[in-house]
Amino acid sequence: MKASVILSLIGYLVVPSGAAVMARCRVAKKLYEGGLDNFEGYSLENWVCLAYFESKFNPTAIYENLPGGYTGYGLFQIRSHDWCDRGKNRCHVSCSALLNPNLKKTIECAKRIVKGKDGMGAWPSWSLNCRLADNLERWLDGCRF
Repeated sequence: MKASVILSLIGYLVVPSGAAVMARCRVAKKLYEGGLDNFEGYSLENWVCLAYFESKFNPTAIYENLPGGYTGYGLFQIRSHDWCDRGKNRCHVSCSALLNPNLKKTIECAKRIVKGKDGMGAWPSWSLNCRLADNLERWLDGCRF
């Protein structure tokens, strides 16, 4: 019985080999290099927090929101109906380009989104999980770049 419980727990910890999940500090470094630290007044910690709650640091994540009629793409789950080529395409980018682990197009599009009237509030997960968090600095703990 104990062995089956332990194996079950290990199963939750193992990441499939094809997964594109990035380490937290690697995400932070890429976002920093992409110019997101203090972009439009939002700290790098806010961006890393957002990336975690949107995709769990998976730059190739795709989430279909069938009742809402949109699909979220990439690290920040950028919505297809407004921002990429399956909708209004306000970022002038293909949705598949938002799935690239180099994050260049994702960062460019995120900058465009955050310049809007809602800022980072355009992402409900940021408002719920990051906006009022009193320990945002933890998102950069141990990171060097």
